[in-house]
Amino acid sequence: VRLAESGGGKVHPGSSLSLSCAASGFSLDEAAIGWFRQAPEKELGKERESLLCINKGGNVQDYTESVKGRFTISRDSARNTVYLQMNSLDPDDTAVYFCATNMAGLCGSGLLDYDFWGPGTTVIVFS
Repeated sequence: VRLAESGGGKVHPGSSLSLSCAASGFSLDEAAIGWFRQAPEKELGKERESLLCINKGGNVQDYTESVKGRFTISRDSARNTVYLQMNSLDPDDTAVYFCATNMAGLCGSGLLDYDFWGPGTTVIVFS
């Protein structure tokens, strides 16, 4: 089982980015994928934050008020990849973004709800 995030970068406020979470070793149609983020080291003590999750049935759960209406999650079964589309980015969105999988296909908001994690991809939003 392996997850690999990509698509991070440095952008200006108001920009958009699309992050990818490519899975190997299992089918995303049988699992749930959650997106999380963790703020930079200067904000130690701020925990990894749950953003959105798509479950086995394709239903979406959102967990963070600050990204509602700006971030969306989607799945491409043919590519075995889940995407996080991020619009209207703000400096507060600067973080390392992670995807994680629950092999039972269920979403959850806690870190322990997930079985495997990717290494993360960095998003920096600067003026």
